[in-house]
Amino acid sequence: MSLRREVRLLRHGRDWRGRSTVPQSAEPHMIEQEGRDFPTAWARTRVAVAVRSGLRRTLLKPVAFRQTTPVIEGTEYLDGVRGPVVFVANHSSHLDTPLILGSLPERFADRVAVGAASDYFFDVRWRATLTAIFFNAFPVERYGSRRLRSLALDLVDDGWSLLLYPEGTRSEDGWINPFKLGAAMLCVTKGIPCVPIALRGSYAAMPRGRNWPQPGKPRVTVRYGRPLVPEEGEDVRAFRVRMAKAVSQLAAEEDLGWYGALRAAADDALELPGGARPVRPGALANQDGGQNGSGDQVSHWRRIWASTQPLSDKRRKVWRD
Repeated sequence: MSLRREVRLLRHGRDWRGRSTVPQSAEPHMIEQEGRDFPTAWARTRVAVAVRSGLRRTLLKPVAFRQTTPVIEGTEYLDGVRGPVVFVANHSSHLDTPLILGSLPERFADRVAVGAASDYFFDVRWRATLTAIFFNAFPVERYGSRRLRSLALDLVDDGWSLLLYPEGTRSEDGWINPFKLGAAMLCVTKGIPCVPIALRGSYAAMPRGRNWPQPGKPRVTVRYGRPLVPEEGEDVRAFRVRMAKAVSQLAAEEDLGWYGALRAAADDALELPGGARPVRPGALANQDGGQNGSGDQVSHWRRIWASTQPLSDKRRKVWRD
């Protein structure tokens, strides 16, 4: 075979036998494109804020709170807090945001912007518009984007508090997934507090695949914790550990009570939501990605079964200092 012919074959992806040099299972390389920008500044104008406040009072909160039996705890920790702050919560249901916004004091509810996945809520214009007007949502890239991180920083500079879900997506089984660094980085960079929030029962009330809560007004809890302030010299990973541990400890109060959850955390035996096995905080909120501890030790179906069990109406006596 002449050298010229061999070069020609190679240029067309063939070897000297005429066979393709690219495996049939290989997918063509695609250059990742930045998502299209969807402007959301209009959703934070005075008119939009007034409209959204009315929608929250007359539609969003009544629907979410009448289709479930919500129990709200810990809002007293917000009494002395002045914005902006970053609210961080576990995420397992589309009910989470309406429940949190409906339980926040008005001074925060009117001045909070919600981080929403850009590839889901901002993929088409009609959904992006509804998400922005109802929740004051702004796009968040699940896998990180300097452009969108800059938007979050700008919102904080403008005095807006943020509601973020550090897991990056809804849990598939109701258990808390590892936390990403974005929320912790924002708090450390700006030196602003993080308010941990734990939701229990929202997965059982409306898990993935459902567009409406389960019948029977299932019980859900929204529990706020003490604000966490980045300490001097504390790095982003260390603050993420504190943030993840705080959310998991709040979630465990549903089963153990306040004191029991506090002791479990101190004894390195904190349980995850719906979990039956204790885990070490090192596994709960490790430096490589948050708290998946016992979730790795229990089968997927067992986690789903535990998460879909209705919350007991028999409240464990809880007291806080």
